[in-house]
Formats: sequence, C-alpha cells, structure tokens
Amino acid sequence: MDPAAPDHPTNARWQALRRRAVLASVAMAGTLAATKLVVALMSGSVAVLASLADSLADVAASSLALWSVVVANRPADEDHRFGHGKAEAISSLVQAALVGGSGVFVVYSAVGRLLEPEPLRHTQLAIAVMVLSTIGSVAIVAIQSWTLRRVDSVAIEADSLHYRGDVLANLSVIVAIVIAGRGGLGWVDPLVGALIAGYLFLTAFSIVRTSVDLLMDRELPEPERERIAALVMADPDARGLHDLRTRSLGQGVHVELHLELDGDLDLHRSHAITDRVERSIASAYPGSEVTIHTEPAGLDDERLDDRLLAGRASDKNSSASRNPTEHRDVDG
Repeated sequence: MDPAAPDHPTNARWQALRRRAVLASVAMAGTLAATKLVVALMSGSVAVLASLADSLADVAASSLALWSVVVANRPADEDHRFGHGKAEAISSLVQAALVGGSGVFVVYSAVGRLLEPEPLRHTQLAIAVMVLSTIGSVAIVAIQSWTLRRVDSVAIEADSLHYRGDVLANLSVIVAIVIAGRGGLGWVDPLVGALIAGYLFLTAFSIVRTSVDLLMDRELPEPERERIAALVMADPDARGLHDLRTRSLGQGVHVELHLELDGDLDLHRSHAITDRVERSIASAYPGSEVTIHTEPAGLDDERLDDRLLAGRASDKNSSASRNPTEHRDVDG
C-alpha cells in the first residue's frame, strides 16, 4: 500500500491525530488532579481522595501513552524491521501497574477511614469538583472514541477504557458524598472508595490482557480472519488460500497467507494478482502489512493448517487417554 495515501495511519496527519488525543488526556488529567488534591485536603473525603489517586494514575498513564504513540510512529529501522508498534503494548502494561497501584492506595485509605471515621467538610465544593471531573472525563472519552474510529492505537484504547470507568466512578463519588454528608452515613464514603479500588483492579486486568495478547501475537478474532479470507477469494483469479496468519501491530495488523493461483500463469501475471490482493486487504485494514506467498492451486505440500489440525487431534487423544470414561462405548 502506498504510504503516502491520505488515509494511511502512518501519514503525518494521523500521527498528529494520535498525539493530540493523548495530549488532551494528559492536560485534562493534570488539571483535574490538581483540583482534586486541593478539594481532598479541604473536604477530607476518602472518595475524593480515591478519585485523586485515579487522576494521578491518569496523568502518569496518559504521559506514558504519549511516549508510546511517539515511539510507535517511528518508521522501521535496521534493528526494528517490523516497526515500533508494540511500544504501545509495553506502555499499556506500565499503565496497568500504575492503575493497580492506585487501587492499593485507595483500599489502604478506605480501611483507615472505616477504623477512624472523620466527618466530611466542604461537601458542596467536593461535589462541584466531581461534577467537573465527570464532564472532563466524558470529553476525553469522546475525543478518544473519535480518534479510535479513524486509527488503531492500543495505548489510546487502554487510556479510553480507563476514562470510561472514571465516568462511572465519579458519579459514584458524588452519590457517596451526598449520602455521607446529608444522611450521616459516614461509612458510605470509604465504602465507595473501596468500590472504586475494585474498578481500578478490574481495569488494570483488562489492560494487561489486551497488552499481553498483542505482545504474544494473538490471532485476530475469527470474524476478522473470515473477512480477510473473503477479501482474498473475492479476487477473480484466486483459486484458494491457506495458512492464514494474523496479528495486531498496535497501530495496524500483519497478515500473512498462501495464495493459490492457476499453475499455468507466468510470474509477471502472478505478481500482478498478488499485488491486487494485497491492495484489497490494505484498503480494508489501513496500516496493515500484508505478506503473500503464491503457489499453484492443488499443490500437495506441508501446510501450517494441517499441523494445527494434527495438534488439535493429538490434544483430544491425550485428553481421552487421561479420561477414558468420557469416551466409553455405551454398550461396554
């Protein structure tokens, strides 16, 4: 695919789009963290303190996301011939550690407040700040969602997942402050803080899972594999395909397959068909890297698909030998 194409995500315009999305989240998180720090000290609310910890994690996580987006946009070099896209997955793992660490801090603060309750102060100010925080989080999610509809970015996706949870967490804090401040139920505030910590742990786990999948070259979901196969077979000269392999690059996908063509075609014609199929896939998956091996249709050679099928059959046989009753004949 032509790297100068207007919709290619490595184009300078799309690189700038990624950077602006992350810069916006860094600026918003920093502003909210500074505001929440003042309000947490004034009000004594554990729920606001929990939200502050979350915002501090947001600042660090978004800053890491910014670094990873810049690194991931670097072109391939002699030492990194597949590019730098996985830098985003590395930063996402660090983000997960920061988010999980802030959850531990919130649990510690909530337990301390339950053991030694203190009355809340300046509840109206605390509520106002949390409303502002909610509006800010919604704005960031909107910017990130708009960006992700146009370009792929694991770092921005992880950041967006965190901010989506922030919206719910902020609303919970508002409810907790209202109940604790007006209803005299002081235990509600640290309880909500603990619930926010639980959300932080779940978010961290989700980010880790996504990042590990990318680093371990997990296959794309089956619907995406089927879509790629359909794009290949839509070419009038394609006779078949096999050994399709896919993986995420962080800012695109890598597709590798064996394309079966008429064995009587000359090399130039085969090359032209292969280029056409590659362009078809690249247009459907901007930023993708497509590698196609061409061979005559009907050729009987060793295939990855066959090895995978044999491996599954072997696993089933091993399972049956360990659990013979599962396959016992009903008459015997």
